[in-house]
Amino acid sequence: MNFQLKFTISPFPEKINYSDKLFFIGSCFAENIGEKMEKYKINTFINPNGVIYNPASIAVVLRRLIENKKLRDDDLFFANDCWNSWEFHSRFSNPDKTTCLTKINNSIAAGNNFIKNTDWIFITLGSAFYYLTKNDKLVANCHKIPQQKFTKKILNTDEIISDYNLLFEQLKAANPKIKIILTISPVRYIRDGLVENNLSKARLIDAVNTLAKENKNVFYFPAYELLIDILRDYRFYKSDMVHPSDQAIEYIFNTLTNITFNEKTKELFEKVKEIIAAKDHHPFNTETDGFKKFKITYFNRCKELQKKNPFLNLANELSYFNSSM
Repeated sequence: MNFQLKFTISPFPEKINYSDKLFFIGSCFAENIGEKMEKYKINTFINPNGVIYNPASIAVVLRRLIENKKLRDDDLFFANDCWNSWEFHSRFSNPDKTTCLTKINNSIAAGNNFIKNTDWIFITLGSAFYYLTKNDKLVANCHKIPQQKFTKKILNTDEIISDYNLLFEQLKAANPKIKIILTISPVRYIRDGLVENNLSKARLIDAVNTLAKENKNVFYFPAYELLIDILRDYRFYKSDMVHPSDQAIEYIFNTLTNITFNEKTKELFEKVKEIIAAKDHHPFNTETDGFKKFKITYFNRCKELQKKNPFLNLANELSYFNSSM
């Protein structure tokens, strides 16, 4: 008996090389996938503004990065004993205004430098709902300010398509080689309500599929469908029943690498995975001859792999395997 619908995802016509640069922006799911890429030594840059959920705020951030447009003093506001920005996550907030502004503008500069040179940009949209302050300032992060202080709205599909068609032109003008992967976060935003969450996701799915069809080098990866329609069980969620579990993230990540990595990248990926697993191995006794030989073996493998692939940064692994040899 077949207990699962078949779901075939065609390999991407463009493939990721291990030496490529990957830029991730969007929801916490973008960070989940970006951090995995980073773990396996692929050159990544993740959410220079922190986690962002709605398409309008993501577009604002990307345009600011393209233009390298810094924030000014009067772009910040004071709340909850800190200076904050409506465009930036609370991790940038600080009781000192100068420190807050410096952290933000340093991140903008770093993001601008990376986005001009990146090969791929992953945009993960979380929710079509967005918030405005009372003076119509778009909000990417509420900084724990009560919801009644904002006006809540929802983007329609045409608004997203129109905004992102223009955004893609701007991205490609800044970096002609850039390729774009669009995903929908599988995280359920239950604070909006389950019915409202489904309405929001439907608008996002419609928009990104249209954008992928109408734009060259823009692709859709069905992360949302993999969790909702293939894994399809609450055991693949964390205890909050909202966020995907580590097992679900691993499954989606493996599916992504399978259809986007070229063959050489897949081969190198397996070798790097083996080295990372070896580094994470913690024996009961580190003084045995066997463990010392183990470290020598993997030290030499790291050196050989880095020599053949100079773009790999295995400095931490080399340091670990070299210690107490």
